[in-house]
Amino acid sequence: MDWQATGGSRGDGTVKLSVQYGYAVPQLNENQALSLAVQRCAAWGYTGAEAFGGTTSVCNQFDKYLGCIDNILTKEYQCTTEKNAVPH
Repeated sequence: MDWQATGGSRGDGTVKLSVQYGYAVPQLNENQALSLAVQRCAAWGYTGAEAFGGTTSVCNQFDKYLGCIDNILTKEYQCTTEKNAVPH
C-alpha cells in the first residue's frame, strides 16, 4: 500500500503523507514514503526530508459490530537542506 501526499506547507517546509486502510494497519513501505516526501520537498528547493512527530490514525467509519472499518494513517515530514548546500 502506497503513501499519498495529502498536505503540508511550503513556508514551514513540511509534508504530510497519508494512507487509507480498513481493519488492520497494512504493511507500509517507509522507503516509498521518504522518497515521496523528498520529491515534494525538492519541488520547494530543499534537498531532503526527515520524518518527525510519529504517525496519527483517524477513524473515518465506525461499525458498531466490527469497530473502525475505514482509517487514515498520517505521517509528517520536515524538509531539510544539507549543511553544505548552496542557497538558491
